[in-house]
Amino acid sequence: MSNRLAQESSPYLRQHADNPVDWYPWGEQALRRARAEDKPIRLSLGYAACHWCHVMAHESFENPQLARLLNQHFVNIKVDRQERPDLDNLYQQAVQMMGLGGGWPLTAFLTPAGEPFFAGTYFPPEDAFGRPGFARVLLALSAAWRNDRAQLLHNAAQLLRGYHLLETQLLAGAAPTEADPPAAAARQFAAHTDPLYGGLGQAPKFPHPAIYDLILRVHQRLGEPALLAALQLTLARMAGGGLYDQLGGGFARYCVDQRWAVPHFEKMLYDNGQLVKLYADAYRATGQPEWRRVFEDCIGYLLRDLSHPEGGFYASEDADSEGEEGRFYAWTPAQLQAVLGAEDAALACRAYGVTATGNFEGGSSVLQRNAELDAAEEAQLPALRARLLAARAQRVRPGRDENILCGWNALMIQGLCAAYQATGTSAYLQAARRAAAFIQAHLTRPDGGLYRAWREGRAKGTGFLEDYAFLANALLDLYECAFERRHLTRATRLVELILEQFWDQGLYFTPHDGEALVHRPRAPYDQAWPSGTSSSTFALLRLFELSGRTLYRERAEQLLSMYAAAAAETPSGFAHLLAAEDFARRGPLVLIIAGPRAAARALVQPLLRRYLPARVLACAADVPIGAERPALVGQATAYLCREHSCSAPLTEAAALLERCLELSGEGQ
Repeated sequence: MSNRLAQESSPYLRQHADNPVDWYPWGEQALRRARAEDKPIRLSLGYAACHWCHVMAHESFENPQLARLLNQHFVNIKVDRQERPDLDNLYQQAVQMMGLGGGWPLTAFLTPAGEPFFAGTYFPPEDAFGRPGFARVLLALSAAWRNDRAQLLHNAAQLLRGYHLLETQLLAGAAPTEADPPAAAARQFAAHTDPLYGGLGQAPKFPHPAIYDLILRVHQRLGEPALLAALQLTLARMAGGGLYDQLGGGFARYCVDQRWAVPHFEKMLYDNGQLVKLYADAYRATGQPEWRRVFEDCIGYLLRDLSHPEGGFYASEDADSEGEEGRFYAWTPAQLQAVLGAEDAALACRAYGVTATGNFEGGSSVLQRNAELDAAEEAQLPALRARLLAARAQRVRPGRDENILCGWNALMIQGLCAAYQATGTSAYLQAARRAAAFIQAHLTRPDGGLYRAWREGRAKGTGFLEDYAFLANALLDLYECAFERRHLTRATRLVELILEQFWDQGLYFTPHDGEALVHRPRAPYDQAWPSGTSSSTFALLRLFELSGRTLYRERAEQLLSMYAAAAAETPSGFAHLLAAEDFARRGPLVLIIAGPRAAARALVQPLLRRYLPARVLACAADVPIGAERPALVGQATAYLCREHSCSAPLTEAAALLERCLELSGEGQ
């Protein structure tokens, strides 16, 4: 018999609808039962594409004996971290305060008031991997709740104090001594980039798009070769390794090894949206054709396999198919030969590193591009790739999480806008418009605010700071692509809502009228995507340049100041905020175009092709600064402005580009 999760729209929750566990979704019904029966809450938090979430589900939640223990001693709540990142942030911090690393599945034990007193991640059913068995944990905590509750409540009180202590420490500390903190951080990241394989760290290895975005920004400003070298190496190794789907396009979540060879195969929208933007920006900065191939193939995957018919983008694809991780993606020499024949398979094996011993489970291989081919062989590869992709399409696909998440779609819109600006390909602009229209139609509240998630005709969840901030920046990018005023108007409204609903001596992750939790999180750190705080800072700075509204600049400066010490201490957690500081320090170049919109778009097209991260664009008719900037004799006319002082008008695209490059100080 299905449990309560069968009524939920979240694919992750529905995955557990047939468990023998008496699951509740997060909400007052579950909390009320915990209070009424004086039982602790056992919270399980994960997401649909999470491999270890599936492992724990099969091992423990489908186990009748363990389910009996859970049902007897606890009120059991299942949460989709994609729908409730506030709860994820809150209880991940509890795991970290207990000295553990955090991650998913997250397993937390709470008082009926929601206060954590014990937490961890994956627990095997019996003692293994140096971890206590789940059954032992459940029995011990149940006994402690009955017989030693004072100690558990003491643990909860300590963790609650810990939340406030962490926030106090975060906002304390000495101001940075570096004259140029963004440059100092970028140099540090470049120095710590793996000199052989790119990326940061050993294993597991993650792509860190915000960090390499900062490196690219600082390189554009200072022209330091070491910064570009670290970026180029990382982009090449990621795109050539197993992290990247060599047949279908798109990036996996991370790799389990140092060489980017074997991925954890789940594909997340937020990674791909950010990486499309990073590769498109790198292409604009360097003109390297390989980066264009990567981001265009990645967009092809997203439009083909993660796109809703109305234009929104689904959240993710699973790592598993037919019950095995990576089964959809891995190949053996025999499988290649069955598709291609002996001669073509020999070339494909060499090109993609497929061997008899393999680099993955069962002697299979994850495809990579590490071999050098001659020009004739390279010319053959696209046809072989197409045949392999068609054959792979006959396999059982991994599961797809069809939640459409507001903030993640906004990151994808930014990637599409960067791709359009880099190439002029109208299909990318159209895809960005359709995704924005989807959000407007399905994820927008009557008051102009945002919902978090949508699926099967149902929007749910209050939008969080990151949803508002990501969408504000995405709409500003979309406005700069085609000068459609509605996108600028909507972005401005979202920034006003950020200040109305999330500001209180800084920004909180949840709105003022959001659900009351045991601690209201600020969540200023970048995670796998930028923080809502850093993205809000960007939106405030960009809109200040267009509107002249000093409150926007003041709030952005407050945020930069609040986290200056923390960013200097832990730059990897604040890479996107340091990018916003880099934007502010430059004195952004503001380009105001007077005249007909079609002519304005034509005038700025060459400029869009270049990577100039510290510039904003607007039509004169749309912004206060444009009120006294007329078009000359019926032509589209550009005014280059800094700090609301504008240079002489320009009407030729080539002269405009040359002047912008000169004023931007490119590479100096």
